[in-house]
Amino acid sequence: MNRLTWLGHATVVIDLSDTRLLTDPLLRRHAGPLRRIGRRPDPHAWAHPDAVLISHLHSDHAALGSLRKLVGIPMLTGPANAAWLRRKLDAEAPALTTEEWVQVADVRVRLVRADHSARPMPHRPNDTHGHLIAAPGLTVWFAGDTSLYPEMSDLPTLAGTPIDVALLPIAGWGPRLSPGHMGPRQAVDACLAVGARAVLPIHHGTLHPPGFSAGDLAWMHRPLAEFRTDLAERAPQVRLLDVGLGESVDLDDYSGAP
Repeated sequence: MNRLTWLGHATVVIDLSDTRLLTDPLLRRHAGPLRRIGRRPDPHAWAHPDAVLISHLHSDHAALGSLRKLVGIPMLTGPANAAWLRRKLDAEAPALTTEEWVQVADVRVRLVRADHSARPMPHRPNDTHGHLIAAPGLTVWFAGDTSLYPEMSDLPTLAGTPIDVALLPIAGWGPRLSPGHMGPRQAVDACLAVGARAVLPIHHGTLHPPGFSAGDLAWMHRPLAEFRTDLAERAPQVRLLDVGLGESVDLDDYSGAP
């Protein structure tokens, strides 16, 4: 069964060809000082992944408390990040480059470019990448955190096939979007740049800084509404995979046609 399950922020369970991948896992109630809307992800939803895809080591993408739940599972990330994970967690983290595919059960994975150099961390490496996932008949791009960059349009060539599904960030975790991220309009630009056939919006509506009351969180929900509108206006050929926190979308009926 081919299925995507969005667990919030940039955490997605990717089930393709009997292979399970987990992206940027945030598996606990909160992420450091950031507060989560709703309950922590159901452990059954993300259990037994074949590999973990880590785009970068910002704490809202690579929280140690969550990563410790996954020690023993291969963690696929940039070389500097992989070395840090091996030192910090004794993790199984091979040193990958953007020049190679690695086999994970029945799918292939490779690192691709992401531009996210804002707010470098003094205590962690600052490698930043996205991931391409190639399964029989279906290709997925997990963008991680990134701004737009000219070579984004080359991703289908790197994949050797059209991008069927893009997992794209459309917001951040605060009322204002910091550099190195895509907002709703930039995410639609990214869909158009790579010719995505479908898009799952991520990195929105999940985390907020402390000190906000329930009545102060309207800003968390605006990006998705703006993305829906802009996608419909500028890229109506792209299928919107519109799921809520903890919900899944089944791709078995998705033929790759728009």
